[in-house]
Amino acid sequence: MPTQAAFHRLLAWFDEEADSGGQRYLEMRRRLVLYFDRKNCRSPDELADETLNRVTRRLEEEGEIITDAPAHYCYIVARFVLLESLRDLQREESLDDRALPAVNSRFQEDEQGKERQIECLERCLTKLESGNRELITGYYQGEQRIKIENRRAMAARLGVSMNALSIRACRIRDRLESCLRNCLNGR
Repeated sequence: MPTQAAFHRLLAWFDEEADSGGQRYLEMRRRLVLYFDRKNCRSPDELADETLNRVTRRLEEEGEIITDAPAHYCYIVARFVLLESLRDLQREESLDDRALPAVNSRFQEDEQGKERQIECLERCLTKLESGNRELITGYYQGEQRIKIENRRAMAARLGVSMNALSIRACRIRDRLESCLRNCLNGR
């Protein structure tokens, strides 16, 4: 937690010599919360606060941060906070996966289990909106080069970049995996 003096230094840094009464700080925090929310983070408010705390610490340690704009520097720090948060989330999920191997292996070993997986997958697919269902099924169609070409065509058709398409597919896949896990565990 930053000291009061460090926080005042942060406010002055945001204001760039023009006193906004903390409005620039509040606007930056709001924008960071939106940034983390768009990235589907669990706690965008906490991540925005962590970002601003790190910027405050750096200002306190260095005395100044030389950058073209405070917002630009904050987004750089936010990106690192996001990556750390994703890495922590993956660790948590991998721990959860270790707790479920008996359930998952039971379903994968026999023919009935495979049928149950397919049944659950179909049920989870029907729960998706039609646009998301089409996107995720189209995203994984084809092999190797054909799959890449299909994805390029899909991105062009949707008017988005390949990166934006992969992010959408990842979000849909996360929802599907969660639904599938719940279905296989009888929830």
